[in-house]
Amino acid sequence: MSDAPESGRLHVRYLGGPTALLELGGVRLLTDPTFDPPGEYPVGTRSLVKTIGAALTPEQVGPVDAVLLSHDQHPDNLDRLGAAYVESAPLTLSTASAAGRLGGTVQALPSWETYDLGPLRVTAVPARHGPEGSEPLVGEVTGFALSGPGLPTVYVSGDNAAPEYVEEIAARLGPFDAALLFAGAAQTPLVGEAYLTLTSDQAAAAARTLGARQIVPLHFEGWAHFTENREELRAAFDRAGLLKEVTLLEPGESLTM
Repeated sequence: MSDAPESGRLHVRYLGGPTALLELGGVRLLTDPTFDPPGEYPVGTRSLVKTIGAALTPEQVGPVDAVLLSHDQHPDNLDRLGAAYVESAPLTLSTASAAGRLGGTVQALPSWETYDLGPLRVTAVPARHGPEGSEPLVGEVTGFALSGPGLPTVYVSGDNAAPEYVEEIAARLGPFDAALLFAGAAQTPLVGEAYLTLTSDQAAAAARTLGARQIVPLHFEGWAHFTENREELRAAFDRAGLLKEVTLLEPGESLTM
């Protein structure tokens, strides 16, 4: 854990897709590591097409105190180079399914349970990667809440498409100072016309539910199965009267909140 200045503020560096480097309370975290180059990646009998590479290599990211892995079963959330990074990390917090498949230092953190990293408390929060009843098809996923004395409270949604879970999280742990929302309105034939992640309008509504004063969308570009991009996100937050609260980072850009 570092003694970086301004450790009471949240520093976010967006690397592309679901991957962001977070620094809070002197703790370095990485969300859903994806470092493979653009190309076609199989998942089951289908393939997902990556269109944009990561802004940094694993070597440029360097060591972290922990990885926050929403799930491991899809290559747009954990790819080959990302899995190698997880193997070298001192700790990865994720689902029980991921811990069983990956082993090593991957630790299951069930919903509402906590793990303390120095002054920073990580709480696993529920998520559903698609419409109600899709769990057997898409698999187990999780989100995270970050908090601690004198620290901002932060929601990291993971691939959650369930607004009702956002309401429950806000009621139990809110209000939140900041939210990292996986958006993009992802669609694949697996669940028909339903969405696997938040739509732009749902992301704006989630930000209002959470009470978040600063919002950074993640996982809305870089893959062909996203149906809404940064323009739709900007328009949705404008319609919701939250345009000043949202920051749409370019890959490689940073924000200190």
